[in-house]
Amino acid sequence: METWAHDLAERLLAESLPRRWRHSLGVAARARRLAPVMGEQAALLEATAVLHDIGYAPSLVDTGFHPLDGARHLRDAYAVDQRVTRLVANHSLALLEAEERGLRSELADEFPLLDDPLMVDALVYCDMTTTPNGERTTSRARVDEILGRYGEDGVVGRFIRRAAPSIHNSVNRIEARATDAGVAL
Repeated sequence: METWAHDLAERLLAESLPRRWRHSLGVAARARRLAPVMGEQAALLEATAVLHDIGYAPSLVDTGFHPLDGARHLRDAYAVDQRVTRLVANHSLALLEAEERGLRSELADEFPLLDDPLMVDALVYCDMTTTPNGERTTSRARVDEILGRYGEDGVVGRFIRRAAPSIHNSVNRIEARATDAGVAL
């Protein structure tokens, strides 16, 4: 699944949004580092990690909310495991941003949250510890970077301020699991 996911994300992002593509590659690299923690779910995490931002692709923009646009594309155009579509739709606490955009019911009805706290936390960790250029960072620095890029009062700024405590908690839980498993992140 990871090769197919990589190829699709590359086709959608590499040329039109090279920085977003570098971020997606970085997020997938973070997922690979978590493989010993994730066990049998490692491939699913890596595939989801590389696909999580495909909704930014100009050809997929419909609502303007990338988690929803990307998940709809995966659901409608491919026979993708519904866990992938649900994770893409809800990555990094997207439900809170959907609420800011007036899309909460739409997102929740079409793509319910996945009842897999480890997978949800792992995807938050991978996304929120990766810079827009694909480099490693901390969740605190990433939240600050997002606030700096989008401003505090816009939709994304309001969302990220609300989501920050949960983002940091997810990252802390994954880092603790990695430490317990002897995995250097």
